[in-house]
Amino acid sequence: MKPVIALVGRANVGKSTLFNRITKSRDAIVADYAGLTRDRHYGDARLGNREFIVVDTGGFEPDKPSGVVAEMAKQTRQAVAEADAVIFVVDVRAGLSAQDHDIARYLRTQRKKVLLAANKAEGMVESPLLGEFHELGIGDPHPISSAHGQGIRSLLEAALESFPHDEDAEVEPDPHAPIRLAVAGRPNVGKSTLINAWLGEERLVAFDQPGTTRDAIHVPFEKDGQRFELIDTAGLRRKGKVFEAIEKFSVVKTLQAIADANVVLLLIDATQGVSDQDAHIAGYVLESGRAVVVAVNKWDATDDYQRQTLQRSIESRLAFLKFAPVLQISAIRRQGLNAVWKAIQKAHASATVKMSTPVLTRLVHEAAEHQAPPREGRFRPKMRYAHQGGQNPPLVVIHGTGLDHITDGYKRFLEGRFREHFKLEGTPIRIELRSSSNPFDAKGH
Repeated sequence: MKPVIALVGRANVGKSTLFNRITKSRDAIVADYAGLTRDRHYGDARLGNREFIVVDTGGFEPDKPSGVVAEMAKQTRQAVAEADAVIFVVDVRAGLSAQDHDIARYLRTQRKKVLLAANKAEGMVESPLLGEFHELGIGDPHPISSAHGQGIRSLLEAALESFPHDEDAEVEPDPHAPIRLAVAGRPNVGKSTLINAWLGEERLVAFDQPGTTRDAIHVPFEKDGQRFELIDTAGLRRKGKVFEAIEKFSVVKTLQAIADANVVLLLIDATQGVSDQDAHIAGYVLESGRAVVVAVNKWDATDDYQRQTLQRSIESRLAFLKFAPVLQISAIRRQGLNAVWKAIQKAHASATVKMSTPVLTRLVHEAAEHQAPPREGRFRPKMRYAHQGGQNPPLVVIHGTGLDHITDGYKRFLEGRFREHFKLEGTPIRIELRSSSNPFDAKGH
């Protein structure tokens, strides 16, 4: 499970600049849900080969009783509750304020790992101005400069050092392991109804393990002899021997569940259409390389006009998920659920497919004969052989000369050939091009 780091501090201390620096401004997922003036921003980040989630928050004033500032404080408290570690950002040049003391007092009560980041400290590593921040009782300040990128790596290493780290775990998937399935979607889309329908009609093999509020809950169960592990994002809780699902949306929980899954079922509300949040979640699924099935729920509650509008909305807003099957269901009436199971299993089989080197090499050569890569200067890129570099998602590594000049359009053409031959559905494919140097370049021929 990816660790979560929350950035907390009063307004204008440089939290957003730090967020953009940590996430390299990729803006992997920005969750702005309607009805909140200020909200948390979530980004995917990497330090070396370690991945984590970073949460940016609005200016924090813990003691304000009402208004927008109080709403922002509520959002920040939620971010702290979800986080594994908190980076408390202060402004060295502005000095210590009463508000910094209020925030420090609040953070000390939360029993979280807290690191103090003294921002805007370029050229001030040995400055006596850093000394006053020891008053906050949160340990030594880490001098950083968000704007110039100074001190950030050591700050993140300190934040992540106590969390377990899997070195590229699960390179080779276990064929006998259960399919890990995450159900993702915005609130009130019907995740809980769908989960209850599944768990109600199937004999439950095991119960969920208790965890903290931010942990996704893993519920193992079986369907037609196939073992699944449901990674819940809907807030499922066990009450006695009866499962009840509470529609509780947490972006962190969803991001972690997606990262932990083999297949993601993206649930869309047919009566609401494709929202920004749906598109953000879909983008994150694609970026994570997860197999995905799109299920349009509440299909029975729409008329022909709504269905046509929805179809166009899916085609335009989720165009990057063209490889994913789109199924119409009604969770409350239990309609279309068997087709969903088949699509999930097919997507998982596609994501973990084994592709032999001779077959991939033949496909690459046949593709070049059918349509050669566009010429670049005097030389045409030449693809020599290909092999599989990974699974979930399938990675095809192509070796040759001059491959740096192969266009994205030609890569899509190759992807289409691989999909067609291996009958891949519901999984992204990644293509990596590795060029050996052209011996003629150095000789000036």
